[in-house]
Amino acid sequence: MRLWGGRFGEGPDSRMADFTRSIEVDAELALDDLAGSIAHVRGLARAGLLTAEEAEALERGLAGLRDDVVAGAIAWDPALEDVHMNLETLLTERVGALGGKLHTGRSRNDQVATDMRLWTRRAVGLLDDGILDLERSLVDLADREGDAVLPGATHIQPAQPVLLAHHLLAYVEMLERDRGRLTDAKVRLNVSPLGSGALAGAGYPLDRAATAADLGFDGVSANSLDATSDRDFVVEVLSAVALTMVHLSRLAEEITWWSNPRFGFVRVADAFSTGSSMMPNKKNPDPAELVRGRTAGVIGALAGVLALIKGLPLAYQRDLQEDKPAFFAAVRTLDASLAVMTGLVTTLVVSRERMRAAAEEGYTTATALADALVRRGVPFRAAHHIVGGLVGGAEAEGIATLAGLPDEAFRAALDGSDDPAARRLAHERGIAAALRAAATVEGSLAAADVVGGTAPNRVAEALAAAKGRLGVE
Repeated sequence: MRLWGGRFGEGPDSRMADFTRSIEVDAELALDDLAGSIAHVRGLARAGLLTAEEAEALERGLAGLRDDVVAGAIAWDPALEDVHMNLETLLTERVGALGGKLHTGRSRNDQVATDMRLWTRRAVGLLDDGILDLERSLVDLADREGDAVLPGATHIQPAQPVLLAHHLLAYVEMLERDRGRLTDAKVRLNVSPLGSGALAGAGYPLDRAATAADLGFDGVSANSLDATSDRDFVVEVLSAVALTMVHLSRLAEEITWWSNPRFGFVRVADAFSTGSSMMPNKKNPDPAELVRGRTAGVIGALAGVLALIKGLPLAYQRDLQEDKPAFFAAVRTLDASLAVMTGLVTTLVVSRERMRAAAEEGYTTATALADALVRRGVPFRAAHHIVGGLVGGAEAEGIATLAGLPDEAFRAALDGSDDPAARRLAHERGIAAALRAAATVEGSLAAADVVGGTAPNRVAEALAAAKGRLGVE
């Protein structure tokens, strides 16, 4: 088949042919291209452009090609430039001159736009399954080890105690938003551009809506210029992919720190660790590190596609050929990253003792102690000042926790306050015991009894809701 058509007297220079071909990348679209072609054949038959016998022969030939693609039996010819011309050439070899009718009313412009939407729709389903698997592994770990306590942090400093389940469910929330973004993008991408031609629309009475329905689209594009040149759906899905990778990277970062013996909060399974070529003692959480590292490439892919389309006039431009390498690679990266993070989380071993010991450090119950004073009538700013003094005193005396302070320390801090309510509290019977209870890890956890808080009853509710939503037993 002559790719350059009757307009040209000679074929392309070999350097140009090598530079412009895309079969090494867009062979990925083969099944989608064949699905689009089968639907197009049916549309041509409905329009009276093919006889029933011709349509049947073409569809039979395309179905045979589909079987060969699935079996890996196709030898792609780089001289035929792209997946579309390869498949059309192979079809013509099988059905004869009839294969030349396949491209009636269709351009490679609306053809590739259709293929890309079909591929992206499949990718969204694949990624949604992967995200669900990771969410379920996080929920399983939260159910198994969730009442372990660790130090919640801000500024990478000890802040307040939180339940491990609460921490893990934060990632479930992130991943649910990621699923939502992919689902939302799927709504907009599920529109058929087929029938838009090169840019002005097909020159035949094709029933675009019927063909769209055959392909599982929700409708047809409203403007042929936009349809053939639109890659918003690539950007939207790639944006969701990049943000999901960022969320995985955050989890990976925490696991790398938690598995460091200085923390010792978790132990990564041998199956998800590597050693060192030099240091026999090493056990490295390489999968987590690579997820973190590959996130950079996916972010770069998003930036690259945005830069690719920012200056393109209507309608189709050959620049758009370059959307595929970055997009396909980003989807593959996220799919693999979800799988490896699911395995890593599923096999994590938690050290409750190390987490609990760390949660006791840094006077993490100070906020709960201040809140206990507020509930007894002390203004928050006065309570903040009083508890800050208690922290300073405990630190100076080498007392590791606020709950470890003696009774006289609580009374003296209250009695020395400028606030009258605090001074009155200093003389209440049992006040030191009450404040000491509030300053324990359990008291701190229980005090955060609001929707979305880390109080055990609230976390239990959130965990039950997540299990129900995700179908976890």
